[in-house]
Amino acid sequence: MVLLSKIYTRTGDGGETALFDGTRVRKSDPRVDACGHVDELNAMLGVARASGADLALADQLLQLQHDLFALGARLADPNVRIAGRVRKAALGHDDVRRLEAWIDEAEATLEPLRRFILPGGSLAGAALHAARTVCRRAERQMVSLGEGAVEPALLAYANRLSDLLFVLARVANARAGVDDVEW
Repeated sequence: MVLLSKIYTRTGDGGETALFDGTRVRKSDPRVDACGHVDELNAMLGVARASGADLALADQLLQLQHDLFALGARLADPNVRIAGRVRKAALGHDDVRRLEAWIDEAEATLEPLRRFILPGGSLAGAALHAARTVCRRAERQMVSLGEGAVEPALLAYANRLSDLLFVLARVANARAGVDDVEW
């Protein structure tokens, strides 16, 4: 457990920050940017949880938020010096399969898509659609780090997560009694 006596450290005042292993990099480093997108996604899931998602959906979103902290930790550890040994930072192919199972379960409750749909609907649904777009941006930034720079399971997780968020947006809307608007 990390105890912070103060929220500010002043160590980033010159435009640098530390990766998980203590390596100092510029805040404009593409890896830091990827971590920032993952952090933004996590905050968006918090918005979705707070915006009227039912209890079952809120529980799934909470698990995803924990997963995203693990994803951020692994991204902030490019040399895999620490994150692989920290149990809370474990994220792998089993987690991708869990997302696939959640997608399958959720899709079984929805009408099949016939056309593209417009993002929106209920407040929780709209927040999940917005989270999906942030997820895709995070995924693109992870890919931009280059081949071999990110563990394959992390890329698969981000890809599957955006699919799940799309489906969960539809679920949130259906449970709120709001129809998808076709394009």
